[in-house]
Amino acid sequence: MSTSIFQSEQLLFTPGTPTPNRLPLIFAFPNTYCVGITSLGFQVVWAMLCARSDLQVSRLFTDVQEPLPQHPVLLGFSLSWELDYANILQMLEDLDIPLRSQHRTAAHPLVFGGGSVLTANPEPFADFFDVILLGDGEDLLGQFIDTFRTVHQADRATQLLTLAQVPGVYIPSLYEVQYQASEGAIATIKPHTPDVPAQVQKQTYRGNTLSASTVVTPKAAWESIYMVEVVRSCPEMCRFCLASYLTLPFRTPEAAQTLLPQIEKGLAVTNRIGLLGASVTQHPEFEQLIDYFAHPDRDQVRLSIASVRTNTVTVKLAQVLAQRDTRSITIAIESGSERLRQVINKKLQNDEIHQAAANAYQGQLKGLKLYGMVGIPGETDTDVEATINLMLQLKKEVPGLRLTLGCSTFVPKAHTPFQWFGVNPTAKKSLQLMQKKLRSQGIDFRPESYNWSIIQALIARGDRRISHLLELTRHFGDSLGSYRRAFKQLKGQIPSLDFYVFQEWPTDQILPWSHLQGPLPQSTLEKHLHNATDLM
Repeated sequence: MSTSIFQSEQLLFTPGTPTPNRLPLIFAFPNTYCVGITSLGFQVVWAMLCARSDLQVSRLFTDVQEPLPQHPVLLGFSLSWELDYANILQMLEDLDIPLRSQHRTAAHPLVFGGGSVLTANPEPFADFFDVILLGDGEDLLGQFIDTFRTVHQADRATQLLTLAQVPGVYIPSLYEVQYQASEGAIATIKPHTPDVPAQVQKQTYRGNTLSASTVVTPKAAWESIYMVEVVRSCPEMCRFCLASYLTLPFRTPEAAQTLLPQIEKGLAVTNRIGLLGASVTQHPEFEQLIDYFAHPDRDQVRLSIASVRTNTVTVKLAQVLAQRDTRSITIAIESGSERLRQVINKKLQNDEIHQAAANAYQGQLKGLKLYGMVGIPGETDTDVEATINLMLQLKKEVPGLRLTLGCSTFVPKAHTPFQWFGVNPTAKKSLQLMQKKLRSQGIDFRPESYNWSIIQALIARGDRRISHLLELTRHFGDSLGSYRRAFKQLKGQIPSLDFYVFQEWPTDQILPWSHLQGPLPQSTLEKHLHNATDLM
């Protein structure tokens, strides 16, 4: 494979000086280089690994690779999109590594993984990994590597048992999952031996500096962009939201001491800056960042910004973005129904949405992108109509603003109050209705595939039994029909699609991730759930 693609990279970190006893490691992203190098998480972990003098790091993508060692001792994957699991299995096969950890020997590298998908619910993929890192990597990654170095010449069982003692390091093979029946719920999840922790705690980085790009390249999906993480987590805590609940607490580095120096570092190599985070404009010093980019010295800067909180869309913000080559701004409204927004704890009034649209238009932006959702627990036809009516009202009020509504189907996610709900099958009709009524009025309606949401829910709530289904499905294709075919083939061996996707689970049911502790205890999640159901 051609490696010329790597020659266009500008590194913004200093690789470690190699030592004679450095360990060979492959760090893989299960997608193309263009996609993988645009992942800030992948960039940061790669730089952390490369900065160590005791590691020899080679990158591997689905389309290109750096020269790979013949006998790597570690193989790491960064997984940020569920369906990329199929590429992980293919890459393991290409490297002649058994797919399942139980079939690997001392001749094979230890396969580890991290990223948002694995931190949320690693169980569908648990049998494919020797080690899973739960949570933020800033401290956890170094602790994992340091501990592995102390036992890298030991037998595999000793390696795994030793690594299991590191907080946030999850060794799936050291836990036994028993089921009430082959097609029933989980009965117990227990460690094999007393010296393995019964609960593995997700790790939270509490430092004052968040992530920023470690490489800039024109070959990225966002060409030559330098990314800065402005905030981590979100203070709003919408009850369905993985990005908020899984990453608590809300963290904001200082602007003058941290963010502005990071941005200056990026501007030394590119004029394109991306500000990332679940709720960027809720940084307490965001106004200072906007003033920085508004300065005439930054006239050539191209600024991109992630989704912002609706009531923070000011005329000034819109003007600065428009002047810095941004054509539209994105807000998440979830629904046009104020009642339903109360159910999900979305602190937003309709008049704030109208004001955001007016401010975006007055600030010379060309478009406003809105994120919505259907199938939210407690939703009625009236709520769906409210979203349609809101969009039509906005179209009349700001006819010069290009309106886009991206709409997904509610998917229950682990470690959130709505993890016990199932997918609402009426969501499919709601998407069809919205498409019919909005597109005819000149509103750009972009629904996320309902079938993809079903697959996403299956993986989001899946347990270890569906690993066999995932193996089958990758040979059938990634359509929902392929998953149904695999379920039919495995009938009697695993629960039904309905069990994983559509059923509402009781709060006393053992969840696939019950032994993996997120930021909040189950009792708190149950309280938030009850607060929501009281409003339905």
